[in-house]
Amino acid sequence: MTEPAGAGRPRRVAMVTVHTSPLAQPGTGDAGGMNVYVLEVARQLARQGTAVDLFTRTTSAAQPDVVEVEPGVVVRHVAAGPYEGLSKEDLPGQLCAFAAGMMRVAAHAPLGYYDLVHSHYWLSGQVGWLAADRWGVPLVHTMHTMARVKNLHLADGDEPEPRGREIGEAQVVEAADRLVANTAREAAELVELYGADPERVAVAEPGVDLVTFAPGSVTEARAAVGLPVDAVVLAFVGRIQPLKGPHVLVRAAAELVRRRPELRDRLVVAVLGGASGSGVRSPMGLPELAERLGIGDLLRVVPPVDRETLAQWYRAADVVAVPSHSESFGLVAVEAQACGTPVVAANVGGLPTAVGDGGLLVDGHDTADWATALGRVALDRELRTSLSRRAVEHAQGFGWARTAERLLEVYGAALARPKDVSIHDAERISDVPRAVIP
Repeated sequence: MTEPAGAGRPRRVAMVTVHTSPLAQPGTGDAGGMNVYVLEVARQLARQGTAVDLFTRTTSAAQPDVVEVEPGVVVRHVAAGPYEGLSKEDLPGQLCAFAAGMMRVAAHAPLGYYDLVHSHYWLSGQVGWLAADRWGVPLVHTMHTMARVKNLHLADGDEPEPRGREIGEAQVVEAADRLVANTAREAAELVELYGADPERVAVAEPGVDLVTFAPGSVTEARAAVGLPVDAVVLAFVGRIQPLKGPHVLVRAAAELVRRRPELRDRLVVAVLGGASGSGVRSPMGLPELAERLGIGDLLRVVPPVDRETLAQWYRAADVVAVPSHSESFGLVAVEAQACGTPVVAANVGGLPTAVGDGGLLVDGHDTADWATALGRVALDRELRTSLSRRAVEHAQGFGWARTAERLLEVYGAALARPKDVSIHDAERISDVPRAVIP
């Protein structure tokens, strides 16, 4: 899975993210690590000389058609269906409308305005496939999550991904000129579960903002987020849905209190995030679960926060739990470690890569096992100090500039085999004034 020499860097990339805006607050609705990934990668690509137009669906009448994030990075809102009230599961019926909106934008551009299409998630892949074919440019696709992987590791009470999504993903895998995986394990899953051509699969590990997420004073961080300085803090960050496993942390915390009753006066279980996916349709009821387990007074459910505040929560925690049932990478793990906070994570998907030697991995989701692992880190100062040092060192290996550089290599390889623009497209575009898209 190595990339041959490329044909140079693209001047401008059309990046497609249909179901969630890169401007949305992570941790709410369908916004998560992918939002952070798309926006940070776009910024780094622009700073390295490749402009990016980000196409996403309009979800509010208040959203402007175009938002310039910074020089070289533009978000274009495309009308496709009702602005509000559509779930991710409703969006396959709006893909034609979204694609038509993209085509209208490109119709005002000169021939070859976009050198390449990079789509994110399978819904965007369906649109990106059409756009790339229409414009005669390569399609690069990043899955982020895959139905066949998720269905192999379903959480209790979660719903399997539909057959239609599996079919749609397989079509995108077949159509893409290059597939980008977050880790070597994900690359292998693309080959094994979807029959992807290994020669078209490349690995580009996500990064982390090493300026915002950096070590700092635990005392100051706890003061900033309103926690006692002597608390034992277990934290979860992410969307609240069965896939992410926040209930695993709550159950493990209750078991810790059962084993160590003296912890009751100091333990804080912080859950940062909002309901998402099946967690919206069937609320997980974390406060109710905590009450049944006798630790309702120890649970703090915090709505999604801005990045600077999130970094303070990471620093304030003794350990961050990432008990996901499936995870293509695990950006939360690297963000926490960059702040010097050890991680206890499920041994699934890309989490072993994200965690490295800066935390502990747990096989499965057994309550006793998680209580043991969390207790080891949170209550053993010597171990926690050692893991904290290794966590910071490990996180330094991940940076968004590095991710963008790797993507540029992938783009170059895709451009080495350019597609031909159809005669119909050439005629359609040839008379358009050669001006920048408004």
